[in-house]
Amino acid sequence: MAAEPPLWKRVHSVTGPTPRARHGHRAAAIRELIVVFGGGNEGISDELHVYNTVSRQWFLPAVRGDIPPGCAAHGFACEGTRIVVFGGMVEFGKYSSSIYELQASRWLWKKLKPRPPKSAPPPCPRLGHSFTLHGSKCYLFGGLANDSEDPNGNVPRYLDDFYELELQTQSGVKGWSIPETKGVGPCPRESHTCVVYSGSAGSSPKLYIFGGMCGQRLADLWQLDIETMTWSLPRTTGPCPLPRSLHSSNVIGNQMYLFGGWVPAEEWDGKANALGPEWICTSSMSVLNLDTMTWSSLNPEVPQQSGSGLRSAGVEDEEGGRWPKARAGHCAVTIATRLYIWSGRDGYRKNWNYQVCCKDLWYLETEKPSSPAAVFLVKSTINMLHVAWRPLPAAECYLLQLQPVTHSLSPPTSGSDLPNTSAPPPSTGQEVKRLQESVQSKSETARDIGCADGSCEGENGSSLQERPVAECREDICSAADQNRGHFRPVTDVCAAESAPAVNGKPFDQVRCVSMKEQNGASQQHREQDASSQQTKSCEDSTWFNVGIFRTLFSEVTHYYLPSEGGVTNRISDSEWKIPGPHSFEAQEKQELAPGVSYRFRVAGLNSCGQGDFSPVSEFKTCQPGFPGAPSAVKITKASDTVHITWEPPTSLSGKILEYSMYLAVRKTRGSNVVKPEELGFIRIYRGTKTSCTVSATHLSNAHIDCSARPAVVFRIAAKNEQGYGPATQIRWLQDTSKLKSSGSQPDSSFTEDEPKATRG
Repeated sequence: MAAEPPLWKRVHSVTGPTPRARHGHRAAAIRELIVVFGGGNEGISDELHVYNTVSRQWFLPAVRGDIPPGCAAHGFACEGTRIVVFGGMVEFGKYSSSIYELQASRWLWKKLKPRPPKSAPPPCPRLGHSFTLHGSKCYLFGGLANDSEDPNGNVPRYLDDFYELELQTQSGVKGWSIPETKGVGPCPRESHTCVVYSGSAGSSPKLYIFGGMCGQRLADLWQLDIETMTWSLPRTTGPCPLPRSLHSSNVIGNQMYLFGGWVPAEEWDGKANALGPEWICTSSMSVLNLDTMTWSSLNPEVPQQSGSGLRSAGVEDEEGGRWPKARAGHCAVTIATRLYIWSGRDGYRKNWNYQVCCKDLWYLETEKPSSPAAVFLVKSTINMLHVAWRPLPAAECYLLQLQPVTHSLSPPTSGSDLPNTSAPPPSTGQEVKRLQESVQSKSETARDIGCADGSCEGENGSSLQERPVAECREDICSAADQNRGHFRPVTDVCAAESAPAVNGKPFDQVRCVSMKEQNGASQQHREQDASSQQTKSCEDSTWFNVGIFRTLFSEVTHYYLPSEGGVTNRISDSEWKIPGPHSFEAQEKQELAPGVSYRFRVAGLNSCGQGDFSPVSEFKTCQPGFPGAPSAVKITKASDTVHITWEPPTSLSGKILEYSMYLAVRKTRGSNVVKPEELGFIRIYRGTKTSCTVSATHLSNAHIDCSARPAVVFRIAAKNEQGYGPATQIRWLQDTSKLKSSGSQPDSSFTEDEPKATRG
């Protein structure tokens, strides 16, 4: 019996230069990006196309270097932000054995020349092979060679050779080798699939090869134990997929998802054809549990066939389809728990020479979204908190909730020299507009600004989507406890508590909040230090809905009070349907109040249900009369110093008396691992000017914050007659490759051409 139909969704609203439909192309995933290269339809493509799954936008990066010729049915392996390409067809009857590397952090192509095996020739030119990465090695198996001596001829030869290609760290390759294997391996084939599965703890990683073509379609499953290099035919249970080639196989968790491809036509009509063997495309999907080796079919094996009216179960018309059309030669990649497929040919009977390439993009939802990172603050006003959150690859929209908090306040402290904050890192005053634009596209990439040619600015930057990813982000923090004049530095998932003094003034250290969700509803009280102020929640188990958002931000001015049935902290998974943006508007609204702290949490929603909530963040609305946060912060690098400039707050609320700039430092030495309570801030500037220079001595003591992308953290705030207002936080990104070799010290020679991408 077939399992429940999976949750396919077609992507309709895309922007940017959409690539033309094709087959024989390859794709790889780099964070939220799908990188597509090669393939053809009336000619082989040599362009590199990139699709941002968060912003739903295609773009053509400005590639440079040793740009390879267009190819089809090539090998395409991705490690981090580099992609290695091997072989493929460059024109009819002409196959390649060249290797190219793409550094996606710079969109730089480089042709590689690995050394050959010690006692054998290197791999011959081929197409339709598998090229699978595990660790620092790419495993090449099979393919189709052309043995014709006539450049216009084609004498196909199926291959069963097996090679290892060892990669160098970060860039380059070492050489080919032919590993010694045990047991009988797969027969020669091309257009098969190969995936790697590391298994549970303690088990050895394995390669799995399925199907392919060798004069006829194949349906065999082969296993290679990578540790022992032993081939075997694993015993499986459940309905095995039909023989096929030009299909796709991808691993998500412990499941291998097999989709599409060519299957023999006689499997369907049971009739022999006088013209010889025929085959047709299928849209069937089978899933193999790689722990239990059990096959399951997620939809009936019913292919799409021209003229017969036979269609895959669940397939509707092109606009309202619930299932991708039958296809072969498509590309498929996984991003988090989603499986994306794009294009491919949807031809019916090959002998009829009736083949059309699909141009549609689909994704398969396999699980609920993961837990997001903590909500962060963009801007705080008297009666509004502009909050934002990081995108989740598998979320279609987000549920935002808040909880009012009352504090037992101590008497106001006047004359304090230290500014106040109560927020995690993210964007700032001047960056609000840029953040809104980037959040509209739902792209984290678009919020990141690269540091090039010695400068790091909050506004300017070349084609943000074309480089994954660098940033110099300004982060605004809320005006918390302004009546006390305390500076409360807080990171993404941390809350501040009182700590030792700086220059004789109160100073707060950072301590992480650990909020454990139970059934998505209740949460654990955070432990308070004996010297810190006692915090009381209005009702710890009660959270109020702010709304459902398809964006990554919200200017929160109100929340919704519970209906008579009470507040629902988690939307029920029974008969799940994604709620709309107006789901709570029938409930009574409660406006935000000045000088009140609010806890925030967010959860991702998709077709599978609601994911877990994020860690809890706490922000406070401003008190009247305090200055706003400095804006338009810019960082310029000198040889061994950093020059920082900024603009006065847009809302002055009186004359600015002075500015203070702080730098995050480690309070203990001798270890690169810094506990939250060991993190502190020191003041590196105090004055009336809107600029300062950070000395090399200060930079050498800076803490590299690795809670997100490695960065040096600065904070700046303005003071008027009332005291300090909210602080702007700036994260100056550091080059991860240089940090490893420099003992986690700030990198003053960071350039745009160096790899800056990290995994989210």
